[in-house]
Amino acid sequence: MIVAVLTVLVLIARFSYEEFVQKREPWKAKYWNRFVRYLITGITVLVVAVPEGLPLAVTISLAYAVKKMMYDNNLVRHLDACETMGNATTICSDKTGTLTTNRMTVVEVYIAGKHWKNINNRNKLEEMHLSDKTKEILFEGISVNSSYTSKLILPTEKEILPKQVGNKTECGLLNFIVELDGNYEALRKTYLEENFLHVYTFNSIRKLMSTVIQRSDTIRLHMKGASEIVLQKCTKILDQEGNVIPLTKDDCNYLLHDVIEPMACDGLRTICIAYKDFHEMPNDWNDETTIFEDLTCICICGIEDPVRPEVREAIEQCKEAGITVRMITGDNVNTARSIALKCGIISPTDHFLVLDGKEFNRRIRPNRFEDVDQNLFDKIGSNLRVLARSSPQDKYLLVKHLVESKHSMTREIVAVTGDGTNDGPALKKADIGFSMGIQGTDVAKEASDIILIDDNFTSIVKAIMWGRNVTDSISKFLQFQLTVNVVALICAFVGSCIVKESPLRAVQMLWVNLIMDTLASLALATDRPTIDLLKRKPTGRNYPLITHRMAKNIVLQAIYQLSIILFLLFAGPSVFDMKDGQPGTNGYMPSEHFTMIFNSFVLMALFNEINCRKIHGELNVFRHILANKIFCTIWIVTFIVQILLVQYGSMVFSCVKLSLDEWMWCFLFGTGTLLWNQKKSDINTNGVINNAYEHSNESNVIRSSINQDLNISDDEIKNIRILWLRNITRIRMQLRVIRAFRDHIQIGMVKNANRHENPINFSII
Repeated sequence: MIVAVLTVLVLIARFSYEEFVQKREPWKAKYWNRFVRYLITGITVLVVAVPEGLPLAVTISLAYAVKKMMYDNNLVRHLDACETMGNATTICSDKTGTLTTNRMTVVEVYIAGKHWKNINNRNKLEEMHLSDKTKEILFEGISVNSSYTSKLILPTEKEILPKQVGNKTECGLLNFIVELDGNYEALRKTYLEENFLHVYTFNSIRKLMSTVIQRSDTIRLHMKGASEIVLQKCTKILDQEGNVIPLTKDDCNYLLHDVIEPMACDGLRTICIAYKDFHEMPNDWNDETTIFEDLTCICICGIEDPVRPEVREAIEQCKEAGITVRMITGDNVNTARSIALKCGIISPTDHFLVLDGKEFNRRIRPNRFEDVDQNLFDKIGSNLRVLARSSPQDKYLLVKHLVESKHSMTREIVAVTGDGTNDGPALKKADIGFSMGIQGTDVAKEASDIILIDDNFTSIVKAIMWGRNVTDSISKFLQFQLTVNVVALICAFVGSCIVKESPLRAVQMLWVNLIMDTLASLALATDRPTIDLLKRKPTGRNYPLITHRMAKNIVLQAIYQLSIILFLLFAGPSVFDMKDGQPGTNGYMPSEHFTMIFNSFVLMALFNEINCRKIHGELNVFRHILANKIFCTIWIVTFIVQILLVQYGSMVFSCVKLSLDEWMWCFLFGTGTLLWNQKKSDINTNGVINNAYEHSNESNVIRSSINQDLNISDDEIKNIRILWLRNITRIRMQLRVIRAFRDHIQIGMVKNANRHENPINFSII
């Protein structure tokens, strides 16, 4: 705004001084035309200066990313979540279905006094030889005490395994009794849901579910749930013949330490199945303490939920990208630790924390009746990687206090996954909430920002890439537009002050405005994300949109372009043997001189658009350029239109035809921006490094910012240090050789001096 007003005032003041003061000309009506032209120039400068293309660039970037993310199994519900995801520092992920395949299979079982392993083998099942009494109780306990919506669909000709519908854990148990030649559908027809006496549904507090049925001779309660919890309620167990025998304390310890723990350490979900017979109707079904005691253990099942094969690589990519992955699960600690090891969330040599819900709450509260202390949370929050046996409340507390934590220099940006109704508060509290498209409830989907269509963790990594790509696209456009703005404004102002006319006419500047706003935003906002985006750390909440590197790129590129334009403006006529286009020699008619300035400016902007594709110091600005067909198409079309405007624009665009030699010079000035960018990158790199080491009191912070700005990974830093050590070793070796050579020469010269009695002083420094 200021530059536009100054441009108009300078033009009017200079014209008025020359006409009315120096020449003492009277006012003439034709002067109105001159003032209107100056006003149009000022308005045009204002139009070019206002970055009205920025909202368009942001909109195009987000819209393009949202559309493409659909193909990567991310349904974005809130546009801002797309950009926020690119800056995520922590992902709190569920285990079942996200990190694992969510296809449950019983692979181990303790039943009838024996521990059977690898029972997914048909031959192993036949070796079990269970008694009919044991089978009857087992089949009834699994078939009846499960949601009747959980079922198996027989495989088609193209499928090998039956399709699991409903709760996957229950489907795994149903498949187990089918493999034992049981018929769960017949039992369900015998015991209809509406005839159940009472149902205790599963919740995160009970960690079990129970169903009470009326048999012909007795009332029976069937129970299944977390093995260590259900086993504590059992006082009896079935033997090999299916008879009930006492379950001693030693037996219980054996089952806990020699059966359940090994299963859990192998990453299996352990489920204990038990029952209890009532000979008369209890007075109060809500008295769970009395109802849930003196049970008989039928079996303990180890259910495998295999880790998705692609998850480990995805988590490694997150680590490389500076993102911490935390796993939240309802399984016990041993199972959770085993799965975390398989996924790569933790390693055997790590010292990260693996806690269950009770221990987690104990550590973050001064006492059990007080609220969470943020300082206590910060002591464990940064090292916590796995939260087992967690409730939705535990999950919410973890997310809430990670978001509010100020333990690190940059506050955490937290993403969380959830599929249940109770996950709604955590999904709302997180910076980015991911709900499951397959297993997720409607409440979870409404509370989330992004829906994972395939429930797969790798889709979250793709969302991170798209989020970072959106931020980069906006930064690319800003770098390009601000460079054009600076050059156009200074060119118009300097021209107005010195030559009484802007070298760029109003219609030409409007064409430049079209290039740098609409077309550039479309071209630079449609780059697809690459794996390189995951090789740098998150930027954090307060990271500036225009970085130090971008500012240097803008300034140095503007210096080059202004140097060329000012050279053409003042020295162009003499160097290229053309008529001066300044007012007074050629009037205000289109001139070859000003046309060459306009053409060079547009070509420099076009080639700088290629430079702006890379904003993190990459030298190869042409990398992946052919992958973006939109960019290539827009760039080529713009170049062709520029040729047509110059050669055939005539009076409309204030241009005259240029010769082939003049076109070659303009093209050379344009390609010079690419060469200048290479040299400019070296200048930037050296400047940043030198600036970093000048401030030793902030060395840690600055080194971190340099590594992020230069896109240097930890491995690359190690390689640089190794190269430095090798070079120092070589220099020392060369110095030894030089010293030895010097000593040898000095000894020889002394001998010669003694021989000729003419001492000579000789030294090599």
